[in-house]
Amino acid sequence: MSKSTLRNLLQRDARADRVVPPTGYTAHLTLFVSGAMAFLAVFALALSLASGRLADRWATELAGAATLRINAPTEQLAAQTDAALTVLGQTPGVASARALTAEEQAALLSPWFGADLPLDTLPVPQLIEIVEGEPGLDAAGLRLRLGAEVPGAVLDDHTRWREPLVDAAMSLRRLGWVAILLIGSATAAMITLAANASLAANAQIIEVLRLIGARDSFIARAFVRRFTFRAFFGAVVGVLFGLTGVLLLPEASDEGGFLTGLGFQGLGWLLPALIPVLGAGVAFLATWAAASRKLKELS
Repeated sequence: MSKSTLRNLLQRDARADRVVPPTGYTAHLTLFVSGAMAFLAVFALALSLASGRLADRWATELAGAATLRINAPTEQLAAQTDAALTVLGQTPGVASARALTAEEQAALLSPWFGADLPLDTLPVPQLIEIVEGEPGLDAAGLRLRLGAEVPGAVLDDHTRWREPLVDAAMSLRRLGWVAILLIGSATAAMITLAANASLAANAQIIEVLRLIGARDSFIARAFVRRFTFRAFFGAVVGVLFGLTGVLLLPEASDEGGFLTGLGFQGLGWLLPALIPVLGAGVAFLATWAAASRKLKELS
């Protein structure tokens, strides 16, 4: 399709606009489908962006940390903890290491066992928090040294469970984009059906227009303009409702975890404004293709 044809299709023509009835079930169907799909697209976009932020945060926060667990009899726990801290202080790639206090360990266990957990009467291992630095931690070499000098030490560099978490978040991000593509495809299919129904319902009018000399481009322009602007208006309404729903979602919090903070951030709030434009583009292409095909069938 040339630029001149595109301009002619979108150029307002009062005579052409009268060809398509302004009301009817196809008008309501186009408005409803465009609005509903735009509403869903807002949430799919929010999910995709939030999942991407979550994957980046997990990858960043967990990549530079490790945990050392000391499993030893009570009478040997302090000595092995001191030995482990000495080893860590001499290990390249360890920026800092500290043993968690009894209060900090109780806080970590309280969500599962309650706040009144008597740690002093239970054989709870000692945890050491490790912060990695340059040039990076050699986990395999550190495990070998700890195995020789601190037999009760177990190193966890979070790799085992960090990568599945990041992969899960990235999968959710891809799922969001796939959902947006499916929403666009469904919108195109529904608008194509509505355009075909409108063309079929106006077959007699189209025949009369041809008899008095109207060209197919004139008829197509009428349908394309009407359905494109219906889709745009419906998508605008759907986006407004979608953004209202996103604003009502709970804000990000440590207590809520992944179930909160699913909205937009920063310039991301501008992205939903593209949905009506893309919806109008989908409607334009779908109606133009449907009108061209249907007019050939009616020839």
